Amino acid sequence: MSLTLDTYRLLGRSGLRVSPLALGAATFGTDWGWGAEQDEARKLFDLYVERGGNFIDTANTYTQGSSERLLGEFARDQRESLVLATKYTTLRRPGDPNSGGGHRKSLFASVEASLRQLGTDYIDLLYLHVWDFTTPVEEILRGMDDLVRQGKVLYVAICNTPAWQVSRMQTIADLRGWSPLVALQIEYSLIERTGERDLIPMAREMGLGVVPYSPLAGGVLTGKYSRADLTATNAASDDGTRKSFNLALGTLTERNLAIADVVKEVATDLGRTPAQVGLAWTLRNPGVTTPIIGARTPAQLEDNLGALEVDFTAAQLARLDEASAIGLGFPHDMLASDHIRNVTAGDLKIEARR
Repeated sequence: MSLTLDTYRLLGRSGLRVSPLALGAATFGTDWGWGAEQDEARKLFDLYVERGGNFIDTANTYTQGSSERLLGEFARDQRESLVLATKYTTLRRPGDPNSGGGHRKSLFASVEASLRQLGTDYIDLLYLHVWDFTTPVEEILRGMDDLVRQGKVLYVAICNTPAWQVSRMQTIADLRGWSPLVALQIEYSLIERTGERDLIPMAREMGLGVVPYSPLAGGVLTGKYSRADLTATNAASDDGTRKSFNLALGTLTERNLAIADVVKEVATDLGRTPAQVGLAWTLRNPGVTTPIIGARTPAQLEDNLGALEVDFTAAQLARLDEASAIGLGFPHDMLASDHIRNVTAGDLKIEARR
């Protein structure tokens, strides 16, 4: 069924309405050597909002702070109608150990800096950006709850954290009456499906809306790369481009290019672009609330928004799923086996809880 940016969805177990595609503002500014200059970033913002989009994602250190500053400037005249999400935990001052991490000092200082950069007196959604494996969960949750009680943050969320830790945190928040986590941001795409093992099912069970980033796997699913990019000469390049970044991350591989080939084939069948197919596949997952799109130009954003109109046939979905399939591993594969089903239920017809 065709969607539009103003076909709003509820974010997790909150009453907050967000668009089915979020606009990623990590491309606002060129401080990282790529991205959109101010005028171009403004066009991206205006195009998204004019189409009914209301959910925009940034972080305290994206493009050295330019992302928050530009977003705050663009949003100034329509602040109340937008849902602005930002993050904390990444190091803000190299050499200062307390300018990053999940702890209370980092949390409060980062939020104050984000409020100044965004030019606002509240943040709609605050994520813990990266799990640091050191800060006690009670310290994080209590700090987040204090900010909510102060009115500086409306909702809290989490990214890049093991499923067992997120579920533990949600349980503690519920038992202590602290602000619950309402969203989980993870990497998820046809190329990166490991979130299907535990993170996405956990989020559905615990009431967190899933907000995937990199749904096009750094551009790999758009068909912009080829096997030539895997040659020794190209693979050794460290020129600061998105291609070298993808190579360093291990995103540009033979397996992933094979998945991209299937995406191109399905796109040709549908008369769509590969980017639209890759985004639409992620968007149709019932466990996903709103993928984040990270366009650098208005033309790219226009193309990405076309994913809202893509409908797949069952055969096309099967081709995409088969090409990108992963093993769920233990205990999931074992529990799904006919043997285990027989020893736990026998001939009884029991519908799984959804």
